[in-house]
Amino acid sequence: MPTAPHPQSTDELYQALQENRRRPYGRPRTVTAEELVDAAERFEEPVPLVRALLELQEAYTYGSEPRKSPVVFARLLTLFDEQPDVFDERLRHTLFWRFKWVANALRALPEIPLASLRQWLTEMRDRYEKAGLDLQPYYGQAYQLAAHVGEDTALAYELWAGRARTRLSDCEACEICERALYHLAAGDDERALRVWESVLAGKESCQEEPARSFSYALLPLLRAGHAERARELHLAGYRGCRRNPSMSGEVGRHLEFCALTGNEARGLELLAENRNLFDEVDSPRELFDFLTGVEVLLRRVEHLGHGELPAAGFAGRTWTVTGLRAEVRERADDLAARFDARNGTTAHTDRRGARLDRAPLLDALELTLRTRTLDDVAPAVPAAAPAARTAPAVPESLPELIARARELDEQGHPDARACWARLRTLVAARDYTHPDDPAVGPLVRLRADLLDDEAGRAREKDEFADAAALHEEAAGLYEDAGQPGHAALARACALLAAAELPAQGAGDAEAKAAALTAAHASMVRLHEETPGLTPYQEARLLRLRATVLGMRLQTSGNEEHVAPLLAEVDLLHTFATRHGIDAQIAGALLLRATTHAMTGDLPAALTETDGALDRLKTHGPAWHLPRTLALRGRLQLGLRNAQAAYTDLTEGLRLAADWPAGTVDTSRLHSDLAGVCLHLGRPDEALRHLTRSAELDLRHGSRFDAYCTYSNAAQLSLDLGRVEDCIALLDSVLAEPDVTAGEVDDRLVAQLRLTRARALHAGDDLKAATAEFVALAAESAGWDDDPGSHAMIAAETAVLLGESGEFGRAREAADQALAAHAEEARPEQLSNCLRELARLQAERQGPDGLAGARAFLADAGRIADEARAAGYEAQGRPLDAALAYEHGRVNAYAGEYEDALTALEKALALLGEPGQDQGHAGEWAECVRLAGAVEGIYLERTDPALTRLDAAVSRLTALGHTEVAEPLTSLAARLRDED
Repeated sequence: MPTAPHPQSTDELYQALQENRRRPYGRPRTVTAEELVDAAERFEEPVPLVRALLELQEAYTYGSEPRKSPVVFARLLTLFDEQPDVFDERLRHTLFWRFKWVANALRALPEIPLASLRQWLTEMRDRYEKAGLDLQPYYGQAYQLAAHVGEDTALAYELWAGRARTRLSDCEACEICERALYHLAAGDDERALRVWESVLAGKESCQEEPARSFSYALLPLLRAGHAERARELHLAGYRGCRRNPSMSGEVGRHLEFCALTGNEARGLELLAENRNLFDEVDSPRELFDFLTGVEVLLRRVEHLGHGELPAAGFAGRTWTVTGLRAEVRERADDLAARFDARNGTTAHTDRRGARLDRAPLLDALELTLRTRTLDDVAPAVPAAAPAARTAPAVPESLPELIARARELDEQGHPDARACWARLRTLVAARDYTHPDDPAVGPLVRLRADLLDDEAGRAREKDEFADAAALHEEAAGLYEDAGQPGHAALARACALLAAAELPAQGAGDAEAKAAALTAAHASMVRLHEETPGLTPYQEARLLRLRATVLGMRLQTSGNEEHVAPLLAEVDLLHTFATRHGIDAQIAGALLLRATTHAMTGDLPAALTETDGALDRLKTHGPAWHLPRTLALRGRLQLGLRNAQAAYTDLTEGLRLAADWPAGTVDTSRLHSDLAGVCLHLGRPDEALRHLTRSAELDLRHGSRFDAYCTYSNAAQLSLDLGRVEDCIALLDSVLAEPDVTAGEVDDRLVAQLRLTRARALHAGDDLKAATAEFVALAAESAGWDDDPGSHAMIAAETAVLLGESGEFGRAREAADQALAAHAEEARPEQLSNCLRELARLQAERQGPDGLAGARAFLADAGRIADEARAAGYEAQGRPLDAALAYEHGRVNAYAGEYEDALTALEKALALLGEPGQDQGHAGEWAECVRLAGAVEGIYLERTDPALTRLDAAVSRLTALGHTEVAEPLTSLAARLRDED
């Protein structure tokens, strides 16, 4: 079926061709190009058909369909031979340029005989000679054929590289890449990298470059010891070729790079992102390069013992690494054999073997902010956090195991968790027999113990309703077992969990504080009404009573709640001291410290924490040290002692490794350390802690928290100018299964995508950034509860469309932003957007864009009026002054110099004279500079302009703003020279 109505005129055809060029290469673009050729054939004029055929050949070439490209070119050549006058200079140039495309396509097809390839080059040479064209492009193709076949390339290289470039030569970047590859094949990495330097530095580029050169330069850079440069080029280069069928060979080399640098998990992630290439690449040469890179990766993963991992592969079945490697090996071997048979050499088999036999170049190279291992990508088996501590020994004897679990549980020891886990497995077995031992007690008590442990784990995950229900069930079983003290403890825990349930509706904090007050009262009654409590049980009840009051103070912030809390803490401390219960003594000291912290008395909180640490170091329990150090670190940061905070948090993190995962909230420790590192001016270390915190949250199932932390890490990396790191991190996070399945909060995902779009823009990928912004603007239009965010997104979208030159669509997006702004004001963001759009349109279109630019400024003027009436103060430049300046700049771009000067005079009056503030002085100086340029250069009023500039320079110099004054001094000198 046609993708669009057939054009009814040549103008419609040309418009359709232009619209199709905006689409990415791939089947949709190619199908449309085919339909447009059919449509062009209906017109009597031959030129529309020529243009449609050229578009179709381009779609085939960059859509990785080399078999079809020569067929289209044959039609073009026939048209040229029959009607040469139809081809103007531009079309003729394009036709002769594309002889090279056909040569490249024929090389990619092993079914084309070598004699036919040579015959085509002869045809190219004859045509060039007949047309009076230089033969350098022909010799370039002859060299590439020799290199492809595996012949001695020295003479072919000299015949090509020794000739001067012509208008029909490959672009500078492509030729540089070919010259570098020649030296690379000769084993001269150093010379290849020198030749490549301008492309690797981004000074030369084209459709395929620098992404192609980046992929080839990765391993030479590693061998030369430039690992960080290789990392940078991997991130930037992979983004330029991913999912692109015509660059599947480049993708294969990035996969190989991952395999040889200890990044096998990232390699599998990238392979999954490029699963489309297995079925969409129609070029045997590109497929050969891609599959060889895939096999290098799979071979390495299998060598590391992970052959059972799932892998993305050919459509129609699921694959493991081992199964896919066998399939890939067979297909790639077959392609190598076909090319070698055609070429009469063993070049492709030899090159493939050399790639497969390469040993890893580095044990580990941190490619992205999200470093993962093969264990992390194993399905449904979350990797345990690395720990330096040996796993606790669990008694083999069942009575001993039960006794040990209860003993550790009374102490609050982290190793109790392992004992309960072992018991849970044993009790669940069908052949379980409970010991007939009075010391162990009945099975019903053990089931109560297990339920109570399960409830505690549910509460740790903030699953408060489940925790409350499980604690209540455990209490009932304890009563059945004749354990009233344990039943009371379980019920007290149920009261606490129930009180932690989020309150709904208005007055949430007040309702929750009331629930916590009620829970405390019930605990007190439970404590008073339960006879025969052991010291351990009574201390636990006192701890729960103090805890619930601490939560009440945290919720309410009411000073009246401080004294009752401290009274409960004193009761706990006195009781625990009397009975020598170290864990509860430490708990009381920490509760007292956090109480002082909640009241804002950080010095007192720090003193209490110091006391708690001293006691813990002397009497234990040692497992409380990491969290106490974490508390002291947060207090030190609050007291603006970031270095002390860093020391405490780092030590807490070190000690946390001595205990089982989950004992200490290490994710929080990493997050806190990130904040401290930012205070200390160590942003790169902060990034590492943020990503580590996020990975720990993911591992423990706190996915929302993890994605929030990743969002913060991405924004920080963007703020630091680490654009490619930001994009790579977000690409990885956005590919998580629950994200792609739509199971994650849509606003959070939108924030991740928004940061990625901004990073793409910062990375000069305007096309991709604009596409993402347009999509986000469309989605956010439905956020009826958050029109302000839609206003911001639509405004940014409008600016990017303006940068793309699409001012009609930019106007539509700006109107969306204005409509949302009317519901929830965003005056500064909207004003900035509208002024920038006005500048862009005037700068790009000159006088023709003045009306549109002035319309944008009129909207900005209304926003400034509304903001002034509402008493709004901008964070940046005052809106009125910024608007007046933009009127001046827009009118200057459009040649309306009198209006420009009037507007700039107004802007200067609104800004006022400069003072000590550097920012304000810079804005004032820029306004003076533009006014001086308009007055002295365009209006040719040199004397007034010089008077203005000299006075401004004197004023700024007197204030010490000599650097700010330099542009004014330079302009004044220029005016004097011209005068």
